[in-house]
Amino acid sequence: MNILVALNSCYIKPAKIMLKSLFLNNPGESFTVFLMHSSISEEEIRDLSSYISSQGSRLEEIKTDDSLFADAPVLFHYTKEMYYRLLAHKFLPDSIDRVLYLDCDILVLNPIRKLYDMDMENCLYVAAYHDIPSVKEINKIRLIPYEIKAYHNSGVLLMDLKLHRQYIDENEIYEFVEKNRSKLIMPDQDILNALYAKKIKGVDEKLYNYDARYYNFYKLASGNVWDMEHVIRNTVILHFCGKRKPWKKGYNGKFLSLYKHYEKLAFPA
Repeated sequence: MNILVALNSCYIKPAKIMLKSLFLNNPGESFTVFLMHSSISEEEIRDLSSYISSQGSRLEEIKTDDSLFADAPVLFHYTKEMYYRLLAHKFLPDSIDRVLYLDCDILVLNPIRKLYDMDMENCLYVAAYHDIPSVKEINKIRLIPYEIKAYHNSGVLLMDLKLHRQYIDENEIYEFVEKNRSKLIMPDQDILNALYAKKIKGVDEKLYNYDARYYNFYKLASGNVWDMEHVIRNTVILHFCGKRKPWKKGYNGKFLSLYKHYEKLAFPA
């Protein structure tokens, strides 16, 4: 299976933890991990490659030059790296038609084969939207006049690269950012939803993009079915969305102990 990550040096440790959970909970599978970056050192690349090889998979480096995005608009604290997942088809090998993008703030708790092999039904992406009523409605209003039935999270994206190469135009993306920069909050995610909402196949967030912040909401809404044991046994992808991250001091979220478990496995004493 093909996995895509995009990061800088600050996220190497979380990436290793995410990858450890992926490898551990997908026994018998092998992965090609495509790393898009512009600034990671050769020493760090060698270390990450060795780490992935030791797990029976391999790393493919895709180093981009800043000049490739010289005309791309940026805003706030977001850098040109925000375009990597949206324009990955320009850099990934033509020989691959499918890739699963994963953010670094993720734990993979169960096998991903069912997601990876899913019939994409001629859609550009498979993604989940977080069905939290207030969040959903705010984002739909914020991105008017674009027709958005659901605001999908861009942290887990199964991509049909063959369709991307045919239909995604980088100039359309740049023009959208220039036109809407005053209303964009999460640029890559806003772009994804505004331009491609009608070509996204939705999947169950509780299975494939469980937002760790909303444990109590999911549990209550499901009539206590989605308790901790049910999440661990059934959720495929657990996502630590938001600014607060489990590798930072002061984090006290519901799944901190689980994250620390995988951190210890990735970095044994």
